[in-house]
Amino acid sequence: MASMKKLINDVNDVVKDSLVGFEAAHDDLVRVDHENKVVFRKDAPVKGKVGIISGGGSGHEPLHGGFVGLGMLDAACAGEVFTSPVPDQMLVATKGVDSGRGVLHIVKNYTGDVMNFEMAAELAQAEGIDVQAVVVDDDVAVEDSTWTAGRRGVGLTVLLEKLVGAAAEEGQDLDALVALAKKIIAEGRSMGMALTGCTVPAAGKPSFDLADDEIEVGIGIHGEPGRERRKIGTAAEVAEMLVKPILADLDYAGSDVICFVNGMGATPLIELFIVYAEVAKLLAGANVHVVRDLVGNYITSLDMAGCSVTLLKADEDLLRLWDAPVVTPGLRWGK
Repeated sequence: MASMKKLINDVNDVVKDSLVGFEAAHDDLVRVDHENKVVFRKDAPVKGKVGIISGGGSGHEPLHGGFVGLGMLDAACAGEVFTSPVPDQMLVATKGVDSGRGVLHIVKNYTGDVMNFEMAAELAQAEGIDVQAVVVDDDVAVEDSTWTAGRRGVGLTVLLEKLVGAAAEEGQDLDALVALAKKIIAEGRSMGMALTGCTVPAAGKPSFDLADDEIEVGIGIHGEPGRERRKIGTAAEVAEMLVKPILADLDYAGSDVICFVNGMGATPLIELFIVYAEVAKLLAGANVHVVRDLVGNYITSLDMAGCSVTLLKADEDLLRLWDAPVVTPGLRWGK
């Protein structure tokens, strides 16, 4: 395919080959069930702890496998690129992290993910495992898209996995973790944009084309188009395009927040920091107080250039959980 340059062996083996390399690079933290394409925390199941699993289509790395480890996920299921994992994978993951205190499924709001996690939960419950699920739907860009009924689950997923993972590490029970997750979902919002489409290896060409002077505002993480196409502006103008819809959707005035500026995969950090500076300026002007931040490529869309902004209201309890130690391939501090 002349239109595609990828560092791969075969388009049919991208996920399989990637998991081999991922385990080789991080075998101190994780083990991989290659048959079922499930990444496990190396010491799972952890005695006395609620198990936490997530998953989704591959192509969003480090989400989700990169967030398996102390203080975040106990397991992550890897679907094919931009394709939901199947219930059998999720069942294997659920059983593999259950220590008798139940298992929480963290699900992004995409139709395939929701349906397959529901089926897996029913199968696990039939085997006597207490399973509950929460659905992340933080994207303010569109109500319905090609991939979902209702709002899509995007950047807030990373923050939720960190915070709920820390609470599970403390020994909180399943009901408490569900309540915490629902609180986070209620108080977090995201908005993204793209400078380019992304190229799924099996497709061999970009998901959409943009002129040299165009951007797509409100994109999802599967390369789907957004709510509108605009002429490219400065970083300050782009930041305003992302922050204004978030502030219009939920009242953050006077609130302390965790601010997450995420790269979509092909945007260099030098540009993300420029965007973050503009976002911070806008939030200060709107009486929104950034007390913690995260900047980098954490929930990506293959080789898409672009970024997203996520805001989450943060009280003392959430800040304690945010600051708690985390040791995963994709996120680590405090230990």
